[in-house]
Amino acid sequence: MEKPHFRAALLHPRYWPTWLLFGLWYLAAQLPYRWQLAIGRGLGRVMLRLASSRRTIAERNLALCFPEKSEAERHTLLRQNFESNGIALMETGMAWFRSGRWLRKRFTIEGLEYLKEPAERGQGVVMLAMHFTTLEIGAQFMSLSHPVDGMYRPHKNPVYDYMQRKGRERHGADSEVFQRKDVRGMLRALKRGRAVWYAPDQDYGIKQGVFAPLFGQQAATVTGTSRFARVGRAQVVPYIVTRLEGGAGYRVKVYPPIEEIPSGDELKDAVLVNQFVEARMRENPEQYMWVHRRFKTRPPGEPGIYDGVRKRKKKRRKSPAGR
Repeated sequence: MEKPHFRAALLHPRYWPTWLLFGLWYLAAQLPYRWQLAIGRGLGRVMLRLASSRRTIAERNLALCFPEKSEAERHTLLRQNFESNGIALMETGMAWFRSGRWLRKRFTIEGLEYLKEPAERGQGVVMLAMHFTTLEIGAQFMSLSHPVDGMYRPHKNPVYDYMQRKGRERHGADSEVFQRKDVRGMLRALKRGRAVWYAPDQDYGIKQGVFAPLFGQQAATVTGTSRFARVGRAQVVPYIVTRLEGGAGYRVKVYPPIEEIPSGDELKDAVLVNQFVEARMRENPEQYMWVHRRFKTRPPGEPGIYDGVRKRKKKRRKSPAGR
């Protein structure tokens, strides 16, 4: 995919509010790190009060996944989660506007050998990612540590789309970006021995996957992990980025390859993926994106989880790699 290019049309007056937003975002990213965390927590508390639909979705997800917790415990977790989402907005500014030197001071990484070893023998890697609130800044940490090709969904606002791509690619000169639908491009990259970022932990519907257990529920799970590993002759290497307490920065952990994938059985592989994802979600539940409709696709006869929650008016997303 070509690098983002600035066009004079982006200066049209209709886009001035977007440019103003990015100007403020840039200035906020220059503030001391701990100030940004505090601002992010404040934004999260505002979101908790105003984003009623997202709050309801998160409440139902937490009740479904943590029935052993009391209502008070889940409410505390809900508040912490929205604060984490607010911090994620500030972290996006850090990721897009701060220097590589500034970012490197704020994270440590372990397990990098699990990426370097297959690269040395020319084998591709499916970097199994998850939708934690550290996703945006974590992608920059990985780009600063090892060449990783990413997936990209164009934004309908061309200014936002331009700035998003510029921000995401500024620290990954040796990385390539694919649109979500470009499955062939991602497979070619894997066959060339590249590491390709892939997050299979959202609900894209059963046409693109299988039902596999997640927190005791049958969750629609994409089978792209199996397909990429099998066709791309690649290893599946998970990683996670954790925001440390007290403003101490971040820990990037790259895990050993999930050797059982591909097994030749897509359901078995999906179960393995969900087991790993659930374990990470339980470790740091406040940092996961519970505001997504992870359980929107239900098995026949099962009641809807999000009935009555107002839906956003947009087209249904398609999985980047179904069966």
